[in-house]
Parts: sequence; structure tokens; C-alpha cells
Amino acid sequence: MKKQLKWEIAENWSPKNYQQFLKKLETLQDQKFREFQSKLILNEMPLIGIRTPLLQEIAQNLSTQNYLGFIKYNSHHYFEETMLHGLILGYLNIDFKTLLNMLDRFLPYNTNWAINDIVCTNLKQFKKNQQIGYKWILNLLASKNPWDIRFGFVLLLNHYMTDTYIDSILKIITKPYIDHYYVNMAIAWLTSICYIKYPEKTILILENNLLNPWIHNKTISKIRDSKQISKQKKDYLNTLKK
Repeated sequence: MKKQLKWEIAENWSPKNYQQFLKKLETLQDQKFREFQSKLILNEMPLIGIRTPLLQEIAQNLSTQNYLGFIKYNSHHYFEETMLHGLILGYLNIDFKTLLNMLDRFLPYNTNWAINDIVCTNLKQFKKNQQIGYKWILNLLASKNPWDIRFGFVLLLNHYMTDTYIDSILKIITKPYIDHYYVNMAIAWLTSICYIKYPEKTILILENNLLNPWIHNKTISKIRDSKQISKQKKDYLNTLKK
């Protein structure tokens, strides 16, 4: 498979060979996965149906070649094209501020939870650049765009769940944000992970009703789904439901 993915056109991007690239992507389609994915992802972009590990392999390959050319000609028509754009950024060994600028240019194409969450998970450069990255995330959380906000929350979840940042994250969680399903879900998800890792600190948010009722109950539900939480704690959390 690796030999198949080492495409010669990747060094000399043009509109013509980008279309050739798309045709090669289409040969990697998994029809059953496409059908499953189309039900799971509410997405206006058409799906080819390529599994995430394969997209990650392609993105890693492209990141070592003329990735700027790929991004330039990326039409962002297919879901997979946009996913590849975002995934490539996670494999780049470049100046972090330059990476943030590239992320700023990517974010307008971030319009569904799957691209959002997978790309965030892949951006491991944030672990080594936490201070600069944190300031950038705070700007995302101040946005009126729900996908920018979710991007910020999922970055915190993946790369900032530490003793250094937990108190700041708990304060961020309780601030008001736009009422959007995928923002609310991200807050509940982040809060549940905070509880799993820092239960004594996080339980105060639930006991003091610092979240809106929907997020509060969804957080408890997510915590109760975890196998890391004891039955005793789950039973207590159940008494806190609104």
C-alpha cells in the first residue's frame, strides 16, 4: 500500500494533475464504509469513502513533499480533500507561528465534527508549544463561529489536560458560548474528561450548577459511560441530574 500511495504528481501540482490525484483517491473508496459514514456525518460535502488510517497515511506522505502546492489546488469539494488539508498540518515540522497561520487559513473549511475532531487530535505540535497555542485557542473560543469554538475545545481536550492548565480549562468551561449543538457537545465532552482526570476539581462545577442544564446532563451521561468511573461515583452523579 505504501508504494501505491507514493504518487509521482505530488511534487508538481497543477489543476490537471490535481484532478488525477482525485481520480486516484476515488480508487481507494470503501463503499460499505462510505454508506456507514454518510449516516454518521451530517455533511454537505460529498464523500468518497476512505477510512481514516489510510487518509492519515496519504497526508503524512504529502506532508513530506510539495504540501503547499497540494493546499493551493485543493478544491475542498470532497470531505476527504478537506480532511487531507487538515491532517497534513499535523505532520509538518515547521515554525509553530507559521503553522498557526496555516491553521487560520484552514479553519473556514472546518464545517463538521469529524474533520474538526480528527484534525485536532493530529495536531500534536500543540503539546510542545502550549503557551503560544493556548493564546491562539482563546481567540478561537471568542469567535462567533461554532466550528472555531469546537476546534478550540477539542484542542484543549487533546493537548492541554495537565496540572498546569486544568484550572484555566475549568474556568473556560463555565463561560457562556453560543447555543449550538456541536459547541455544547464539545463542552460536555471536555468537562467529562476533566472529571475523569481531575474529579475533585471538576465535581464542583456540577455540584454548583455552573453549566446550562443540557450540557450539565450530557456531561453526567458521558462520565457515566466511562469504565474508569466507579459505580458509587456514577450513582452520586445521577443524583445531580437536572
